[in-house]
Amino acid sequence: MNMMLETLGINAKKAERELLKLNTTTKNDCLKAVAEALTLYSKDILEANAQDVAIAREKGMKESLVDRLALTDSRIASMAEGLTSLIALEDPIGEILEAKIRPNGLEIGKKRVPLGVIGIIYESRPNVTADAFGLCFKTSNAVILKGGSDAIHSNKAIVDIIRRALEEKGITPDAIQLVEDTNRETAKQLMRMNQYLDVLIPRGSAGLIRTVVENSTVPVIETGTGNCHVYVDASADIDMAVNIIDNAKTQRTGVCNACESLVIHKDIADRVLPAICDRLFKKNVEIRGDENCCRLNAQIIPATEEDWGQEYLDYILSAKIVNSLDEAIEHINRYNTKHSEAIITSDYDNARRFLEEIDAAAVYVNASTRFTDGFEFGFGAEIGISTQKLHARGPMGLKELTTTKYIIYGNGQVRP
Repeated sequence: MNMMLETLGINAKKAERELLKLNTTTKNDCLKAVAEALTLYSKDILEANAQDVAIAREKGMKESLVDRLALTDSRIASMAEGLTSLIALEDPIGEILEAKIRPNGLEIGKKRVPLGVIGIIYESRPNVTADAFGLCFKTSNAVILKGGSDAIHSNKAIVDIIRRALEEKGITPDAIQLVEDTNRETAKQLMRMNQYLDVLIPRGSAGLIRTVVENSTVPVIETGTGNCHVYVDASADIDMAVNIIDNAKTQRTGVCNACESLVIHKDIADRVLPAICDRLFKKNVEIRGDENCCRLNAQIIPATEEDWGQEYLDYILSAKIVNSLDEAIEHINRYNTKHSEAIITSDYDNARRFLEEIDAAAVYVNASTRFTDGFEFGFGAEIGISTQKLHARGPMGLKELTTTKYIIYGNGQVRP
């Protein structure tokens, strides 16, 4: 194994034991100190980020992805706010989930404990660095981060500031460590560090997530890409539909909870699609539609089969007209990535069916998919959006970074 990775693993296991000893007050005090440090040294972060952005543009990265990479004063302030918001949240570590007394007198309890050492492999979005630290630290987990090469300067600056703030508080800085080697082979070696990592969480493109799932010997919590749909039902309020679709598509295009696919009931298509086109074309959104959509607006580009399953992360939207709610549900479940789906409707029964029958981590009625976010859900921040069906699904907050163990009190019982 790479000696550098082995050192990180050894340090993380040692930090894991130290973090277990910290009480909630100490952890909250450190989170406050780190948040203040990020704000105080924001200039250093912005200078490092400017290097990453310049390199990305030189390499021809599309602007929607540059936007994911770029930091501003307000985004750094949001990173700090995410950490301070965790202070107000209840510390899940040590929570007793259940307790019972057996006929033989054994007292059996179930207690919430940290996962241990968490590895996170992610691309762009340097704000993930601070979010990951905050959530892991609050739950007494050590974390090893492996960011992408496109954000390496930003990530190093952020991690350096966090580690200094921890040291000043007398806390092991190895609560957070960064793999500074951006080589892909190093990433694959990290995926096989099951003697040091308790869980691995990938965040990024479909290709990254697939690589981690296929190569990791460490248990993986799979976060997903977002081919998110908005379905406009026959009874939808047209103004509401246009506003929600506009927000879901254009508020930020390079994020996993942005709307990528539009589905419209045939009975409302000739009224709502022109209004949608009028709004989105003004914002330079390209719409790729089926034959029925193309007949309603000549500016719509004919869609291919690939468009229905595409996460564009760009000013592009697929559009399909369907004959029924059943057809809409079937289409969405066939092509979605089980992330976030929305229905715009005034029909209670259709809303209920959509909520029950759509297979996704987050399902909305009359609201934008852009709300699938740990901060918006009141989690303070998030480690990612899990699209699998194990213990974590949807935005992963504090409790999703814990596991449980049984604690048993006896007074001399032996099994007969």
